[in-house]
Amino acid sequence: MAWFILAIAGVLEVVWAFSMKKSAGFTLLIPTLVTFLAAAASFILLSISMRTLPLGTAYTIWTGIGAIGAFAVGVAVLGEAVTPGRLIAAVLIISGVVVMKMSEG
Repeated sequence: MAWFILAIAGVLEVVWAFSMKKSAGFTLLIPTLVTFLAAAASFILLSISMRTLPLGTAYTIWTGIGAIGAFAVGVAVLGEAVTPGRLIAAVLIISGVVVMKMSEG
């Protein structure tokens, strides 16, 4: 169950990052509210998952989901560039998350 909660927390990290972008520097009410609500929910779920998961593993996976998810949303929804360097960076992030999970003690 902790892994499922962590995954939801990671998805919510993507939601708050995207809504922060859409908030135009917190000048638009709805995206600003979504940002703060999604961030709070993400942090709460992360803390719940950390009751049983190791700190380093949980935090690495949470930030990895957020980073890769934000990259994917940026490309798919916002039309951000897909360059070889950005793809290599994404692969390295995913690799780091996988190694962290496999190295869990």
